[in-house]
Amino acid sequence: MLPGWGRNGRAVQVPRILGTRTAWTTMGDGEFFCPGCGGDRNYQRLTGRRRFTLLGVPVLPRGETGPVVECAACRRHYGADVLDHPTTTRFSAMLRDAVHTVALAVLAAGGTCSRTSLETAAVAVRSAGFDDCTEDQLAALVEALAADTGRLFGEPCGAGLAIELHEALDPLAPHLASAGRESILLQGARIALADGPYTPAERDVLSTVGAALTICADEVTRLLVAARTPY
Repeated sequence: MLPGWGRNGRAVQVPRILGTRTAWTTMGDGEFFCPGCGGDRNYQRLTGRRRFTLLGVPVLPRGETGPVVECAACRRHYGADVLDHPTTTRFSAMLRDAVHTVALAVLAAGGTCSRTSLETAAVAVRSAGFDDCTEDQLAALVEALAADTGRLFGEPCGAGLAIELHEALDPLAPHLASAGRESILLQGARIALADGPYTPAERDVLSTVGAALTICADEVTRLLVAARTPY
């Protein structure tokens, strides 16, 4: 609508002679993290058909547009790539599983599963979201992991364990800031250091963790040294 003036001098709305209008069609829905709202919201995935309008009446097709993602709360439209960002609930689960996997890998590499290492690992895992995790549960899982893979405690990081670490960490790394990625590595390092200096197998596991978190080798070395410093 265009502004105009009536006979009494008041502003009136004059229809646009030419314009465009989009008719949206819903192609799917779900839950996503809305960057506008800053939280998890429902969404609709839309595609649209644009038409030229004459005096507000659609007359000629102008092609398709979209797909777009429309937030059910704020009604803003976003590109479909916004769905690549995990929801808050999903992100929390990914982070929890990542810390749990790293803890088990470091404990298995340590060779002894000492009580101090188990206590440090249990604290990290509980802080990540497994509220009921205990030292005994972790010890049992490490033993089961060794039995399932045929590995001996203290061995270097094998292909199977490396794959598990990458499966847990690769999807998470792009959504973590540098400090978040470093925090996961440092948690693993402190578990390894709880019962003494790093063993070669623990260093191997922690290097794999760093690589999966896209932390360069030099930075991994620096962080492993920093983890030795009391805090």
